[in-house]
Amino acid sequence: MRLFLSFLVLLIACCTTAVAGDAKRPNILFILVDDQSPWDLQCYNQGSALDSPNIDRLAREGIVLDGAYHMGANMGAVCTPSRHMIMSGRKVWHLPTAPQAVQKGLCPPDLEQQTIPAVFNRNGYATMRTCKQGNSYEAANKLFTVRHDATKRGGTPETGSAWHGDRVMDYLTERESTKETKPFLIYYGFSHPHDERDGTPKLLAKYGATNHTDKSTPPPANPKQPKLPPNYLPAHPFPHGHPKLRDEVAVSGVWERRDEQTIRNELGREFACSENIDIQIGRVLSKLEAMGELDNTYVIYTADHGMAIGRHGLQGKQNLYEHTWRVPLIVKGPGIQAGSRAEGNVYLHDVLATLCDLAGIPAPQTNEGTSFKPVLLGQQKTIRDTLYGVYCGGTKPGMRAVKKGDWKLIQYDVLNGKVRESQLFHLKDNPQEFLIEHHDPKVKTLTGANPLPHQVNLASDPKYADKLAEMQSLLLDEMRRLNDPWRLWNQPDDGITSR
Repeated sequence: MRLFLSFLVLLIACCTTAVAGDAKRPNILFILVDDQSPWDLQCYNQGSALDSPNIDRLAREGIVLDGAYHMGANMGAVCTPSRHMIMSGRKVWHLPTAPQAVQKGLCPPDLEQQTIPAVFNRNGYATMRTCKQGNSYEAANKLFTVRHDATKRGGTPETGSAWHGDRVMDYLTERESTKETKPFLIYYGFSHPHDERDGTPKLLAKYGATNHTDKSTPPPANPKQPKLPPNYLPAHPFPHGHPKLRDEVAVSGVWERRDEQTIRNELGREFACSENIDIQIGRVLSKLEAMGELDNTYVIYTADHGMAIGRHGLQGKQNLYEHTWRVPLIVKGPGIQAGSRAEGNVYLHDVLATLCDLAGIPAPQTNEGTSFKPVLLGQQKTIRDTLYGVYCGGTKPGMRAVKKGDWKLIQYDVLNGKVRESQLFHLKDNPQEFLIEHHDPKVKTLTGANPLPHQVNLASDPKYADKLAEMQSLLLDEMRRLNDPWRLWNQPDDGITSR
């Protein structure tokens, strides 16, 4: 009997310890917005007119990563591969959506069972998701224990970002009322600021914007509208390889217009939608604080990719300039020094490994990302030296980019060989990636920017011929390493015959 009682006491103690240990495991609030350049936010661009006090708070109380990127896309809907990469930790050519990746053994079967919700469900987390519907990873999305997905891009509480906020608030209220003790992972996604950028009337007025619907005329000018970006152009210098692309010619309120009034109005609509997102984030942060959960919660804020909206004469997300290849990435939570900053050199497909690392659970064997927890905790500045980017949703092979240190190369091989261009930038000296077209007096008058003589594409400058060759060689190495199924005009074909 004594032996039995001793065993019972020991069992109770072990269970109590397990419960206590479980209660100390960190919560995760993963916030994902749809289409946002990091330069929209004041923590990346002090000149931005966007009012985002809650995102600014995350930056003040956490860490801002200056080098965060999505690896790219092989389709016009850049959201889709990006969100697959976030969920699965797989590289762009190793996704279920990549051409022949499954057939060639580059993507494991049943990958959805190794994605964020599946992994965290198995490890004792309560998982909840709200986000847009579509252009995502449906097989993984439906594995969240609680799920409320709908595309909400309107200007009312029921049709806009407040709907997503309400779903998280309801979930937290239910958790509070039932005294749930499991740690949570909340995937807090939004349908904005992706077009249609129909903001609330109050916020549209704040930024001087209107939901313009007359295709024959530009929207009205308003001094409250955000200024043109410094790297604005009225047109891209050459075709970028995706004729009749929806994001460039069919977005309501913009269409094919790139005049000052249209772009400033569209930025105003973008900021109206982004501020509403900030408001919804603030609601959830306040709720977590009231529940006593915030201090034990990692809050991650990011986007699936950036956006152009007039920069370089482009409108969409199908390019590899920094405003679109880069994403905002801000993290606040236990052990992270307030107000810190690091380069990072991270990809969005590093998110799964990082969330697992923060939660103290093993990443799945299918994961190809690298945890950037050491960067978040200030133990190192970067996790890799070289970054690769691709866009080939239009004509093939498309665009490729490679970045190492301050040097960046973009190459274009599109429209059946009609456009073959190289761009070489030193980002420390030319962070806006100014081109010779930005030096046009008419453009400078519009933007107020005054690029320095050396702030141009350096690819044709003989002084940088060796650097160009070095970066081209590095790009080929990355394309080979990552199983890129295409080659550019100035590369060996490597015997690739099947796409």
